[in-house]
Amino acid sequence: MKRVSILGSTGSVGRQTLEVVRRYPERFRVVALAAGKNVELLAEQIRRTRPSLVSVADASSVDDLARRLDGIPKPEILHGEAGAIAVARAESDVVMASMVGAAGLPPTLAAVEAGRDVALANKEVLVMAGALVTAAAAKSGSRLLPVDSEHCALHQVLAGRPADQVKRLVLTASGGPFLDLPQSEFAAITPERAIKHPRWDMGAKISIDSSTLLNKGFEMIEAAWLFGIPIDRIGIVVHPEAIVHSLVDFVDGSTIAQLGLPDMAVPIGYALSFPDRLAALVPHANLAELGTLHFREPDHARFPAIELACAAMRTGGSAPAALVAADDVAVDAFLRHLITFPAITTLLENVLRAEPVRPITTLADVRAAAASARATAERLISDLGSTAVAASTGRI
Repeated sequence: MKRVSILGSTGSVGRQTLEVVRRYPERFRVVALAAGKNVELLAEQIRRTRPSLVSVADASSVDDLARRLDGIPKPEILHGEAGAIAVARAESDVVMASMVGAAGLPPTLAAVEAGRDVALANKEVLVMAGALVTAAAAKSGSRLLPVDSEHCALHQVLAGRPADQVKRLVLTASGGPFLDLPQSEFAAITPERAIKHPRWDMGAKISIDSSTLLNKGFEMIEAAWLFGIPIDRIGIVVHPEAIVHSLVDFVDGSTIAQLGLPDMAVPIGYALSFPDRLAALVPHANLAELGTLHFREPDHARFPAIELACAAMRTGGSAPAALVAADDVAVDAFLRHLITFPAITTLLENVLRAEPVRPITTLADVRAAAASARATAERLISDLGSTAVAASTGRI
């Protein structure tokens, strides 16, 4: 039986992870949970799984959670970043790293440094600090098991094959909710429309990143670190049906793909059970019933965030971390109706122009780069206002 710790247990991936655990009680046991401020849901999860350690976002939530656990043995309750790091380092066989955004980096790195196998559902971890995380994994023996459906597919197809056998990795993209929307209508896109992904049930932040296709740029960076393939040998193909999750072009002319119905239970189950597979997890894709599958090149002119991410990876150093931090600010501003949808990418471009590129050798370097980029993004929003940011295409 595998012992499982979950970072971000009340989020979308965390909830789905607990559902997989519930379906296979003979295979998994939850030992630790870290959540944010959704104390009500966390209390329900604790009652169901009985972990020995939990963490909440802040000290004010500790007493609230304890009150909700009357009548059952209470786990140790910690809070803040230190609490999440304690959950990451708890004695377990696999840590589900699904804490959203930059906040997930310190506990995920702690899990890697402790030698835990990490089911990686937070792409920002490798985008911001790929060199640090992969070096720590090589030193500790931690295995990075990708949970994103695209990277899980690549992990299955590559199956340990050396990088010199690979010509190109191809990530598929559903295209998000605005794949065929005229670009002239982008400025009128509302947050409510942008978070309605056509294929996947995800949180607001990742749904917005999917709608700008920045998530695909992040995924290209993540794939480069996971599989040791340069960014210029990684591509994207738009595939609206989301049945083919990724492909690998090999040097001999062969292309191998991984297919399946769009259900996060598969990559979650694969990462938790690796190297085994869970029986009867989801139905198989029936290709005869599905009929025609469609593929096309992404429109980089309409979705410039993809190339922006690739450029940040080529620049290296602190540029990818700055991009992630600026995106956190930009998406939050869009969700609060402070900037328009096209302004998200424009803001990111302006932040990268303004931020100096620094070397990244420690977690403190990542924090400093992120803090600087975040401050720059907030200043741009404050100084220029939503109309100016949306219209700006030149230098600051």
